[in-house]
Amino acid sequence: MNTKSPLEMLYHWETTTPERIFLRQPVKGQYKEFSWAQTANQVRRVASELVSLNLPIGSHIAILSKNCAEWFITDLAIMLAGHVSVPIYSTAGEKTIRYVLEHAKCPVIFVGKLDDTKAQVAAIAPNIIKLAFPYPDIPADKQWDEILVNQPYNKSPLPAMDSVMTIIYTSGSTGDPKGVVHNYESICWAASSSLEALSVGQNDRMLSYLPLAHITERTLVELASFYSSMRIDFLESLETFSRDICATQPTLFISVPRLWTRFQMGVLANMPQKKLNLLLRIPLISNLVKKKIRSKLGLGQVRLCASGSAPISTATLTWFRTIGIDICEGWGMTENSAYGTCCVPFRADKIGCIGHAYEGVDIRIAEDGEIQAKGLCNMKEYYLEPEKTAEVFTEDGYLKTGDKGTMDADGYVRITGRLKEIFKTAKGKYIAPVPIESSLMANSLIEQVCVTGSELKQPIALMVLSASAQKLNRGQIEQSLLATLNEVNSTLESHAVLDSLVVMQDEWTMDNGLLTPTLKVKRHILEERYKHVINGSLQGKIIFL
Repeated sequence: MNTKSPLEMLYHWETTTPERIFLRQPVKGQYKEFSWAQTANQVRRVASELVSLNLPIGSHIAILSKNCAEWFITDLAIMLAGHVSVPIYSTAGEKTIRYVLEHAKCPVIFVGKLDDTKAQVAAIAPNIIKLAFPYPDIPADKQWDEILVNQPYNKSPLPAMDSVMTIIYTSGSTGDPKGVVHNYESICWAASSSLEALSVGQNDRMLSYLPLAHITERTLVELASFYSSMRIDFLESLETFSRDICATQPTLFISVPRLWTRFQMGVLANMPQKKLNLLLRIPLISNLVKKKIRSKLGLGQVRLCASGSAPISTATLTWFRTIGIDICEGWGMTENSAYGTCCVPFRADKIGCIGHAYEGVDIRIAEDGEIQAKGLCNMKEYYLEPEKTAEVFTEDGYLKTGDKGTMDADGYVRITGRLKEIFKTAKGKYIAPVPIESSLMANSLIEQVCVTGSELKQPIALMVLSASAQKLNRGQIEQSLLATLNEVNSTLESHAVLDSLVVMQDEWTMDNGLLTPTLKVKRHILEERYKHVINGSLQGKIIFL
């Protein structure tokens, strides 16, 4: 393996292309630009701060912040000072923050842009040194401007590639998060290999807005940018998303299913489906309409779009294809550096698949249908949990992913569900909820859905309606949902036929504990919270709570 470390790439770019703009951070509507020379200078000054603390080499340094230029700079500074980074989701509650800091034994934490700064910082133990990014109202032992007064660290060490680079905690959809330990060689091999797989180069631009504490953004955006020198832009806030993506004009764009659905709803809010269908049938107008929609979305110059983190409806993928946006699905886990499969180049005949294995990755389907993966990208271990580490690997070194799937003759993999999510009804029949949920999501009135019913004779689906449904009266919504229910049920075996669709009043969010930071439904919590609804006396096919 010839993979270079991110530090070696930093030294390369600061020497060969010092003036090239690498990072762009919007602050009060103005972009603050960082060349490679400026980036490296700040990296070295932050590293000096860490070195001055005289911590044991390999200490765990936490980062709690939304995505920003300083996140990248700090990550490199932690490496330069010889330590290990421990990212924490910026949306994490007090319990999670406290758990990660205690479990990873972090003596220092960098704190940046947050939504609930006061409460989140309060979760940090007093003995942990707090260093602040340059954003307002962050209580800390030292502010960013004070840190940048340090003389730049003048050494340029290279880490051993088999040494630990980072501990990434899972989003905790099924309990306490696990600390996934990655050496430089595993996660950096994935990041550098992605350049060839996705044809990433210096002229590419990406908007970094999905959580950097999540493996996909870390590997395929941040680390990949160290190897490619592509430009990375950030959001000022969620409210400025549209402005910032249009200012970036990304050439590569990765999102998650829920956000792709939101983009779709945004388009349809301005142009109803019937009108859109009519315009797309007119040859001369069709291309102009597609171009205008892509431009308004900020995707006018995009050459590759991708979706990951959770299953996306084939109907959503097909809809985007009609406006000239081909979304390639990809699949990976924290445990394999988000480097498992991809649908690149896009193939319309493979819509609904998560793609084929990346070069250097071996994918197989076990006897029980589990997708198992092997490659240099696999993690070293779960931090301080040898039993769980042993459980997740087969004797011959394959990662047990927990995803169930099939593989076709071309090597394309299709996920059919999570082994742990498959449940047995009161009739003793097994139900895989994910494919049913994906079929229901073809209805644009449905934004969130969870198929459940382990104590019922027939399963049901809990759902949250999309913003576009608010424009319709209940009769129209009921008619649409009933048509979808009948259509989906006609494709299911008798034991999997849905008894009813239950429309919930409250949205499932991270704030109410029903979504992970990567917008996946916390199924077990949802089922427990609404147990009285699921197992209550539900009357009718479409039920509004």
